[in-house]
Amino acid sequence: MTGPDLCIRAITPDDAPAWRALWRAYLAFYETELPPEVYATSFDRLCDPEVTDYQGALAVRGDTPVGLVHYIYHRHGWQVAPVCYLQDLFTAPAARGLGVGRALIAHVYAAADADGAAGVYWLTQAHNTQARRLYDRVARETPFIKYVRAAS
Repeated sequence: MTGPDLCIRAITPDDAPAWRALWRAYLAFYETELPPEVYATSFDRLCDPEVTDYQGALAVRGDTPVGLVHYIYHRHGWQVAPVCYLQDLFTAPAARGLGVGRALIAHVYAAADADGAAGVYWLTQAHNTQARRLYDRVARETPFIKYVRAAS
């Protein structure tokens, strides 16, 4: 699901500066900052061929990375096959509306199918209306609400 000027490809060690800029912008959208060691560890995992449960890809137009996706395979108590959690999805503001997000999701769907995953799921904030317009076309919303451990 790529056009002549859009390529979805695996993240490589040479992508560190572009990946970091895209991921920083993604985290800023969610009003989140992470310490440098998280950036370094996450990027190293994405580039390590021995790490098979944590994957990532970049959307590239021409020579410019314009989007990223990270996804994680994990076991599931209700499935025999692993499931795929699409953890991070981001399109640079200048590239929105050009099919980048849709192509990145299609990439994850294809990878999950090729890897025998039982399904793909993700979370987003309720007020992320622009992204949800796309998600409503390529996925089915569920009634689940996320909880996290409260600080003690």
